[in-house]
Amino acid sequence: MTLPPLLRDRLSLPLIGSPMFIISQPDLVIAQCRSGIVGAFPSLNARPSGMFERWLQQLGEALTEQDAPFAVNLIVHRTNTRLEEDLELCVRYRVPIVITSLGARQEVNDAIHSYGGIVLHDIINVVFAHKALEKGADGLIAVCTGAGGHAGTLSPFALVQEIRQWFDGPLALSGAIATGRAIAAAAAVTLYRVGTIKDLEGIRTYVAVDGGMSDNPRPVLYGSGYETFLPRAAAAERARSVRVVGKHCESGDLLVREGWVPNDLAVGDVLATPVTGAYGHAMGSNYNHVLRPAVVFVVDGDARTVVRRETFEDLVRREV
Repeated sequence: MTLPPLLRDRLSLPLIGSPMFIISQPDLVIAQCRSGIVGAFPSLNARPSGMFERWLQQLGEALTEQDAPFAVNLIVHRTNTRLEEDLELCVRYRVPIVITSLGARQEVNDAIHSYGGIVLHDIINVVFAHKALEKGADGLIAVCTGAGGHAGTLSPFALVQEIRQWFDGPLALSGAIATGRAIAAAAAVTLYRVGTIKDLEGIRTYVAVDGGMSDNPRPVLYGSGYETFLPRAAAAERARSVRVVGKHCESGDLLVREGWVPNDLAVGDVLATPVTGAYGHAMGSNYNHVLRPAVVFVVDGDARTVVRRETFEDLVRREV
């Protein structure tokens, strides 16, 4: 995924502060941006209407290029009588990020793009996601169950995986994300090594990896769905349908029921399943005496092991 420099280079955490009704005001936004996250507020929080321009002036005076960018949430529904006025001020003061809600409108997106601004659009399902991108949004905010405001009803993991099957641009996740643990859960990726590829002509292609239900039991327990990609070719076209299975010789040892990978997938490749959350470590087991994998944090290319890979000695330590 390619992120705009505004989001790639100026954030210390991949986090957008929720634009909360009434609560989100300039002092909070400034504190958020100085802490390295996107500070956001709804334009309609600034009341009466003339207050919005004063808020934009205050933010422009307080924040520098060393701070994270801020975002303004515009309600683009036809019932918002202030939309044109607030949009004109966003353009005049070159608001870095605009979050649009309750309708996707190309003329709004075009206005923000006219000065190089970024538009992220709130969506609650795949249908609205397609419409937002067709109208020119740069990225999406998946508003899932647990989110405030105009909340969706879908599982965040399910909706993100669905969108990632066809959209590789900026994607933010909203829904009960209030702690570092929640951010880590959404950002986690499980890596496997491809051991075998078996083509059954006219049926499907099976890809067996060096893990399985011992490190991610959710597909067999709950029917959870995941997607997959090749880190060595993350932006490549994924035209080959595969079913990713584990090494446990169990009929239920299924990791990805229908994944899409490049045609040149080969034995020995590293295969990634994103959005696996914290479950790989928390729910992992030694089923069939398989050793549990390591947990590694990666930031800007620097890796740090936080849970080491299990060894045979760990496995037999309690035996007498």
